[in-house]
Amino acid sequence: MGFRETFRLALRAIRRNKVRSGLTMLGVIIGVASVIAMVALGAGARASIDAQIAAQGTTLIHLSAGSFGGHGMARSGAGGVTTLTLEDAQALAAELPTIARFTPVVRGRAQVIAGNNNWNTSVEGGSEDYLAVRGWVVADGANFTARDVLVAEKVCLLGATTAAQVFPDQDPVGQIVRVRNMPFRVLGVLAAKGQGQWGQDQDDFVLAPWTTVQKKLLGIAYIQQVSITATTNEAVEPTAVAITRLMRQRHRIQDPADDDFSVRTVEEMAATRVQMTNTMTGLLMSVASVSLLVGGIGIMNIMLVSVTERTREIGVRMAVGARTGDILRQFLAEAVAVSLVGGLLGIALGVGVSEVVTKSLGWPVLVDHRAILLAFGFSAAVGVFFGWYPARKASGLDPIEALRYE
Repeated sequence: MGFRETFRLALRAIRRNKVRSGLTMLGVIIGVASVIAMVALGAGARASIDAQIAAQGTTLIHLSAGSFGGHGMARSGAGGVTTLTLEDAQALAAELPTIARFTPVVRGRAQVIAGNNNWNTSVEGGSEDYLAVRGWVVADGANFTARDVLVAEKVCLLGATTAAQVFPDQDPVGQIVRVRNMPFRVLGVLAAKGQGQWGQDQDDFVLAPWTTVQKKLLGIAYIQQVSITATTNEAVEPTAVAITRLMRQRHRIQDPADDDFSVRTVEEMAATRVQMTNTMTGLLMSVASVSLLVGGIGIMNIMLVSVTERTREIGVRMAVGARTGDILRQFLAEAVAVSLVGGLLGIALGVGVSEVVTKSLGWPVLVDHRAILLAFGFSAAVGVFFGWYPARKASGLDPIEALRYE
């Protein structure tokens, strides 16, 4: 028999037992769909991280108060380290020519009230360079000035989410909001940035001069973070190393395990997130692979049953001239056909699930055509691997014994 005739007979055998064939395919369908969906979620997460890096700027460096011990344990809780100061930031900018801009950062949470509307949000303080450092633009209104920072003026900018919640029906610019019962004049509204690296809404915050937030809202004398941009992408790592060295000198730290600060680049943080995403994707794909394995075992089981049921048919075929190779190819083709049809249905289901996840949950997914080809090829391999033994058993039957079988 030729290749086409072999597969035609295989498909006819599958159609003869539709329910049984469908149940046999189920494991392959679920396995292939799971692999495609997991790969799509992982690829979407990585693409989202890349987009967020591009939005924040690849030259961004964060110098934060607090550090982690040598065994991965936090040396202090949030707000527990009070040794980072404006003088540290100014000294770094003065000594390192590869620093283009910097902004002190302090942050907390507060209830923001305007009229009958109130909203609990993050309040962040920065300098007039905050927007340039973080790659943000003002969509409506204007940024605060260096003088506003110097005199701790009670002015602010609203993130897009906060503006929509507090001023749903009017232009916020020029309006007064109360932050912790303190009046702030709204200078502008920031352009929307969307979701951050860790899933947070980047537009849900209020930005004010850091001196105002530090002195009038938080009542502290230190800063919590310094956000820094390097002059070029190539200067990021050398600048981060130099910042670490100078901070140890300023804080008189001899042992790196005693650091009371941490220096991290955006790409380092993104690499951590990518590693976590890859690990989770790998675990989920392992589970999906188990589904494919179970599906393959199901194919072998059904094909062994089919060989037993069709023993007399095999004897008749051999009696009229079918060779051992013909019987082997026929049963192997049936196993591969079941697996391939299951693989095609699994691909359709996997792509469909990815689309549903995107539309219903808003998770980023990216269907990779290579993953589709890999899943399809793997489903074919499952059919060959698990179909070989039943096919070999069928082709090895004695024609006389097979004809006597009832």
